[in-house]
Amino acid sequence: MPISHGRLRLAMLGAAFVFLATALTIRAVAPLGSWPEQSSGTALYASMTWAGVRFLGPRLSPLAAGGIALAWCWGAELCQLTGIPAALSADSLVARLVLGASFDPIDLIWYPLGIVPLVIWHHRRTARR
Repeated sequence: MPISHGRLRLAMLGAAFVFLATALTIRAVAPLGSWPEQSSGTALYASMTWAGVRFLGPRLSPLAAGGIALAWCWGAELCQLTGIPAALSADSLVARLVLGASFDPIDLIWYPLGIVPLVIWHHRRTARR
């Protein structure tokens, strides 16, 4: 039996919270600037974005949800080349969390690593129904 859209949205809020809590926990215990602190946060940001896309579009196919999440992440990262996110982030923690502050080309690789496993999981769940 398919999950209702309301229950799915609630589950995606919970998933986003788990991804955020995991990222903050890793950030709290890993040395500042270390690989786990930097890269896991990037992948978990992408996972949280996927959960947000699923929250907003519960009927989206796995590939559509993953594609939108990846487009957002890559778009936000490439926007950092303009300096606008850095300027906004200087005055707002929310802007820093949503848009980031400085471009890192390695992040372009970590975003799919946070999204692709969720797309595969979503596809498998959808295919079973």
